[in-house]
Parts: sequence; structure tokens; C-alpha cells
Amino acid sequence: MKEEIFFGEGMAKVKTDYPDLYSAIVGLNQAAYTGKVVDYKTQKLIALGINAANSDDRAVKKQMMSAMKEFGITKDEIVDVLRVVLLTSGMPPFTKGMKILYELLEK
Repeated sequence: MKEEIFFGEGMAKVKTDYPDLYSAIVGLNQAAYTGKVVDYKTQKLIALGINAANSDDRAVKKQMMSAMKEFGITKDEIVDVLRVVLLTSGMPPFTKGMKILYELLEK
């Protein structure tokens, strides 16, 4: 279902230097992404929207790549998420998200 991937650049060091903290973060990730009521694909789209709203370019790119790889999430599904970002967070995060999406699609 989901892979043990964390988008923060510091997580590799945390895993090596602070395995107890890393283990706690893995546990939190597993507790959050259960898919019990809201399926994991929808949770992934929510995470994408949150990262886009925060204008976190690196995380948006990683979330998009992961969503497309894991679930075959389409361009139109991502654009629907970015429409909500436009409404709730404004034009700059929306246009950043669209730019990232088209860069990924052109590869």
C-alpha cells in the first residue's frame, strides 16, 4: 500500500542518528495513513493538497510522483486538488502546483 518514504531531507539523518525518533515517526505515519474510513488514495490527494497549499515545491513534486506511481492518479485528479488549493490558498500555490505537474508530465 504505502511505502516508508518521508519527504523531508533531514529524515535520512534522523533514521541513522536517532533510530528511536525515526521509529516513532514511522508509527505516527502508520497511524495517520490507515485507509480505514477514507481510503489511502484519497488521503494521498489530501496530503498533496496540503503540501501544495503550503507552497512546498519539493513535497508537492514527491507527492505527485508517488500518487501517480502508487495509484495511477491522473492529471485531471491532481488538477481537481489544485482547484481547491486555488480556492482556499490563492493563485501562487496553485500556479506552482500546476507548473510542477506539467514538468512531471513532460518527462
